[in-house]
Amino acid sequence: MTGVILRPADPADAAAVAEVFGAARAQMTYLPVLHSPEEDARFFAAVVDEARVEVAVGDGAVIGFAAVRAGWLEHLYVHPATQRRGLGNRLIDWAQGASPEGLDLWVFAQNNGAQALYRARGWREVRRTDGHANEERLPDVHMRWTPPPRRPTPTEWSVRRTKGTGTSAPRGGHSAPGTPSA
Repeated sequence: MTGVILRPADPADAAAVAEVFGAARAQMTYLPVLHSPEEDARFFAAVVDEARVEVAVGDGAVIGFAAVRAGWLEHLYVHPATQRRGLGNRLIDWAQGASPEGLDLWVFAQNNGAQALYRARGWREVRRTDGHANEERLPDVHMRWTPPPRRPTPTEWSVRRTKGTGTSAPRGGHSAPGTPSA
């Protein structure tokens, strides 16, 4: 999506973040309404204050956000009017960059679109529950993103190959016991 910037949220963004949350959740008709917009605003004021939150801003308005805390992608919502334009991918990129060691999240089992997006981005299912531990009491899915193993750079490979012997090991990586390295 062009013309949209991502930036860290500040306390003044909390009400707009809560509005995006409310609009996105209203489209998920399987979810019960548990809190008033005022309660959501107070809740997201605390999230903005306590977590790492990135907002997506288009035409001067917050249109999406993601919140990361302690290895968890706690929230990722895009306003319904701007969904399916790549903004979710951009927010996932931000979240993965904010937690390069990996992330976990919970997604409702009925939210097939979000699950497909996460799977396409390399997340895998860890487990499913009946929802007994979430506020909505709806089945959910725990997903995890683990970064791919980093390939060594040519310089790192060269250092690794010569460390300790001053020469590289023969093909196969090992010398026979009692024989010097080639």
